Amino acid sequence: MPLPAHLLRRRVLGAATVLAALTLTACSPGLSVDSYPTEKGSEVGCGALYADLPRTVGGLDSILVEDDVAAAWGTPAVVLRCGVGEPDALEPTSRCDMVADVGWFTETTHDGFLFTTIGREFSVSVEVPEAHAPAADVLVDLAGSIEKHDPDEEPCV
Repeated sequence: MPLPAHLLRRRVLGAATVLAALTLTACSPGLSVDSYPTEKGSEVGCGALYADLPRTVGGLDSILVEDDVAAAWGTPAVVLRCGVGEPDALEPTSRCDMVADVGWFTETTHDGFLFTTIGREFSVSVEVPEAHAPAADVLVDLAGSIEKHDPDEEPCV
């Protein structure tokens, strides 16, 4: 039995509204992340890491990042950068925080924390805004991909 005209119009209008919303989402620019110098030789490993990152970390869904220079989840954004340089503040005596078998150097930022991997083939940093505490939830969710694509060369503990 065909739908009455007034119900058919509603379905068509509803479908058009959903399509318009999806089009706006697909065309809207992603999160703008400043470019950064990457460690020479990290391109292949970082590409594999980015391709294998989880869709959700710490209960936050991934979001689009402009220019594919990082990965991000949630609002305010948790931002992962791959192939970053070693932090200036890292010393041989710096504390190493082990989270799910990945060693991290932890720095406090103005609105949360910056974690950088220690002792791996290349460095990965993760900014976690205070709003997403506890930050360890994010690091646990990222650990499998990091271990798989960024080999441990010199364990920090």
